[in-house]
Amino acid sequence: MLLGRTSELKYLNNYYDREGSQILVVYGQKHIGKTSLVRTFIEDKPHCYYLARACSEREQAYQWGRQLVQEGYELDPFPAFHDIFVKISRQSKGKKVLVIDEFQNIVRASEQFMKELVSFVHSQWNRDEIMVVLCSSSIGWIENSMITRIGDAAYELSGFLKIRELVFGDIVQRFPNFRIEECVEAYAILGGFPGLWNQFDDRLTIQQNICRNILDVNSFLFEEGERMLTDQLREPGVYNTIMASIAAGSHKLNNLYLHTEFSRAKISVYLKNLIELELVEKVFSYDTAGGKENVQKGIYRISHPFVEFYYTYMYPYLSSLQTRSVGEFYNRYIMPDFRKYVSGCFKKVCRQHLAKLNDRNRLPISPDVIGEWIGKAGELDIIAQDEEGQTLIGLCNWERPTSYEDYENLLSYAKKAKINADYVYMYTAFRFDERLNLEAKIRPNLKLVQISDF
Repeated sequence: MLLGRTSELKYLNNYYDREGSQILVVYGQKHIGKTSLVRTFIEDKPHCYYLARACSEREQAYQWGRQLVQEGYELDPFPAFHDIFVKISRQSKGKKVLVIDEFQNIVRASEQFMKELVSFVHSQWNRDEIMVVLCSSSIGWIENSMITRIGDAAYELSGFLKIRELVFGDIVQRFPNFRIEECVEAYAILGGFPGLWNQFDDRLTIQQNICRNILDVNSFLFEEGERMLTDQLREPGVYNTIMASIAAGSHKLNNLYLHTEFSRAKISVYLKNLIELELVEKVFSYDTAGGKENVQKGIYRISHPFVEFYYTYMYPYLSSLQTRSVGEFYNRYIMPDFRKYVSGCFKKVCRQHLAKLNDRNRLPISPDVIGEWIGKAGELDIIAQDEEGQTLIGLCNWERPTSYEDYENLLSYAKKAKINADYVYMYTAFRFDERLNLEAKIRPNLKLVQISDF
């Protein structure tokens, strides 16, 4: 079953149902589920799927032609791209789908490929209809370099579909045997990437999954965190240094400079590349009318959950990982602060929960954006405003029971941010103390939410 991709499937099918031929670009990060989506889309349609290699134009034609010959086509050993397109278009009656996965590998090596593809699609316009789906996991290239590279062929693209992370509710469906707390922990490690979810087993505990499926040197995920950088970026030494520094707590440009001793200009360039790949994010506090003197600016975080896990727990301790048993390694390096580590993801889960309530018109206000406010002396895990200026703030407590003092601290942070809190939502993975429960009974604007309520 394909989880959480109803709108994406509808998008693709809407294009398929249109008259004529189309060329679509479908892209997203590695492990985001592009191939599963496309496979589901084409399963009941005449189709041809080809995974492009990183090789020369001539070798690409050879590999593609070789695949088609094995599927029963008659082609020369080194066919022209036009000949390949013609053979595919005539394989059956009705509209065909041609999927070219990691198509950037062809475009980078061939200046003629996109021209020949566009020419072919136009020549078939009133005869053999074909829908071409160009897939890529190279986000930075698609969004920043592709248009320049393909030139006028860009005008012939029918649409773009960016595949984004799945939400917490999807991982709950994917792992029915996990408790809700375990789903949060799995989401903190694997994020919304179904390709990574496939490496976990909900018949095991989270600790067992980490030890068997991440820390074991023979597991698929053992080096995957670093591979996500090295597959897309040159100078891995520089990027490893910056990522390890952020994971160790250097979240501001000056902190990164002091840790790495790279120039600030150099760090900024490399951060820009990491942001384009959606591996790092620059965090912006929710824009409020006042309180700007108390807000922190220029904060950088690792935005990919599994990459963050790798650089937090594995990269700094690779020597120990090679010499200790996985159980010993987990107990020494992961277990002591794992709950604190997961708390960052819990905030994301709570904001998703509020967004879902907002979509169902079950919030007291109707905000367009639900964000956070990062102050110099405290944070608002949740903040949202509607058009009338009504404000909702929130606290997300994963590490311990939530007390009335936490409520008072939350209101004091709001005051520093010069925010008048009309509504307060407090989330906890444990329980609320008696005084806070009593406060919620007499204050209709205070909502207490336990994780079991999810």
